[in-house]
Amino acid sequence: MYQDPSAHLINSATGAMSDAGGRYIKRLRDLDGLYLDTATFQSTLATSADTIVYTVHEKRPAQSVGDLIFGTTMMEPGRIGDEFYMTRGHIHACANRPEVYYGLSGEGLMLLETPVGDVRILEVKPRVAAYVPPFWIHRSVNTGTTPLVMSFFYPSDAGQDYTIIEKSGGMAVRIIASGNGWEAVKNPSYKQRSEADIAAVHASSK
Repeated sequence: MYQDPSAHLINSATGAMSDAGGRYIKRLRDLDGLYLDTATFQSTLATSADTIVYTVHEKRPAQSVGDLIFGTTMMEPGRIGDEFYMTRGHIHACANRPEVYYGLSGEGLMLLETPVGDVRILEVKPRVAAYVPPFWIHRSVNTGTTPLVMSFFYPSDAGQDYTIIEKSGGMAVRIIASGNGWEAVKNPSYKQRSEADIAAVHASSK
């Protein structure tokens, strides 16, 4: 009837987590369509398709409702053209579910967008907690020269929807290198979501 409590040791440099129930890796070949500079992506893919971009360790509890999924994301540093390495990004399938990320090492950004296209950018670094409210699409970006490692926590019935970004041609802005830092620029491929698509996001809430 009662689940056992657990404690997990996290390596802040690698994101490895003890007693993680699952682990998955995204390699460069898995991220086709994310980057605006498709020519550079394809040429890089020809020699570096197996390059690891990010690794996730996670713990999924037995209960499906009223519990938390938690774990770590470790993002390698790198760029495709001027655009930094990023995660695929998602909104929660039950869109009114929030998420919290906590910076462990490295530096980067949490790129957030509402279904109607409002954008916010949160800087993530060690000891910074980034709160992703309900109904926000979110993507992590490593803007540093070392791995970006974060822990995360979200409701176990949240799920992920990746298609909302794909259907709109990406997120409204892209993060590119600028001087010694970064800047957000408009995404020329971005397509505003329809009223029907926005309504579907709100209808997904339980």
